[in-house]
Amino acid sequence: MDQLVKPHGKDQTLKPLLLEGKALAAERERAKSLKKFTITSRETGDTIMMGIGGFTPLDGFMGKADWKGVCTDMAMADGTFWPIPITVSVSDQDAKSIKEGQEITLVDEETGTDMAIMKVTEKYTIDKELECKSVFRTTDPEHPGVAMVMGQKDVNLGGPIKVLSESYFPEEFASVYMRPAETRKLFAEKGWKTVAALQLRNPMHRSHEYLAKIALETLDGLFIHQLVGKLKPGDIPADVRVKCIDTLVELYFKKDSAIQGGYPLDMRYAGPREALLHAVFRQNYGCSHLIVGRDHAGVGSYYGPFDAQTIFEEIPAGALETKPLKIDWTFYCYKCRGMASMKTCPHGKEDRLLLSGTVLRKTLSEGGDPPEDFSRPEVLAILKQYYATLEEKVEVKLHHAATGT
Repeated sequence: MDQLVKPHGKDQTLKPLLLEGKALAAERERAKSLKKFTITSRETGDTIMMGIGGFTPLDGFMGKADWKGVCTDMAMADGTFWPIPITVSVSDQDAKSIKEGQEITLVDEETGTDMAIMKVTEKYTIDKELECKSVFRTTDPEHPGVAMVMGQKDVNLGGPIKVLSESYFPEEFASVYMRPAETRKLFAEKGWKTVAALQLRNPMHRSHEYLAKIALETLDGLFIHQLVGKLKPGDIPADVRVKCIDTLVELYFKKDSAIQGGYPLDMRYAGPREALLHAVFRQNYGCSHLIVGRDHAGVGSYYGPFDAQTIFEEIPAGALETKPLKIDWTFYCYKCRGMASMKTCPHGKEDRLLLSGTVLRKTLSEGGDPPEDFSRPEVLAILKQYYATLEEKVEVKLHHAATGT
């Protein structure tokens, strides 16, 4: 029997909502006859996470009591800890055509895939500003998460779902897409009891590598868990990041110490609250710890660099089994001749190479050459090739525009 952390919720049991076998075939057929409503990529990602058990113990999209409790107190109506609302919305006109108790089919607006059958038990409107202030600590429309919430349709639907599909994720990301039951089995087979999750939406640079190796000094294993859902414009695509991480792990990590996985959510850029959500579903995946470094899940200057660490001190004791592994600002120090942090390095800022995914993207996208200590040379080579391909595509478009071909 494995000794991993238990899944989140009172029952401490994974609760995947994805149907299988004959039940799946029957419900997919029935979904064709139900009234269909489209859902966004964020709502599709949330549906899949409920399907695979990543959002255990949720059984569907939240009703108003759960929505409000999560916004104001980070707890659902039954007291279960949860940091970010998981909701689905429709237009006011569509809401009027739905009766409470009716079953509907939720369809991914981008792929046209029937994602789930939902039994609508509640229709309600929300205070979008309240949600934004609670979750994002701002109502600034320039914040991508705020823009996402403010752009939601007028009426939320609450009710349980039966999940019919994982969309394209299992095929397109076959090498990394993993379900919680699979990671738990894999960790147990390796004899891991303590596992650190490293959240990623950027290619691994030296700072990420350093954080990961600090975790491996004291824990049994590392789960490099990167987002393969939708990011903001300018972020590096998941397939490029997967290649970078595979290369780095193969060349610079002890064999069998690290596993790479992918999960299908869109980023919300909610900073501290999103760090808590990351801990919730990493607990479901079997991880005892979540590495939380500088500006975890942040964007712009909306959050302090370590707000995502301090928020773990503000939640009730016992709210989560998965604990934060808090690590200070890290960098390459030329005088130390290696990676260090604010806690260990005595030298000044003039001796430090601060490592940031934002800076790396900006440098490469402008055709610059990052310092050799920014990332491993093999990783930089992959990234340079990616940006060179982008430049070629832009040049081809400009040529076509100029010549009319």
